Amino acid sequence: MRLRINGKNEETEAATILEILNARNVEPRMVAVEVNSKMIGRDDYAVTKLKEGDEIEFLYFMGGGLI
Repeated sequence: MRLRINGKNEETEAATILEILNARNVEPRMVAVEVNSKMIGRDDYAVTKLKEGDEIEFLYFMGGGLI
């Protein structure tokens, strides 16, 4: 299936958000996910089915600050 992930066209066999995260070795609690401009709750990652042409944005949490 062809998806647009973080602005890049990609081919994947993943059928759900959780499957994509697992394939990329991304810890689900360390990322927020948007599908077609709609935020998806973490509890729904495993059940949110993806379809051809979906646009997905992964928003990663980063630490930092002043030392």
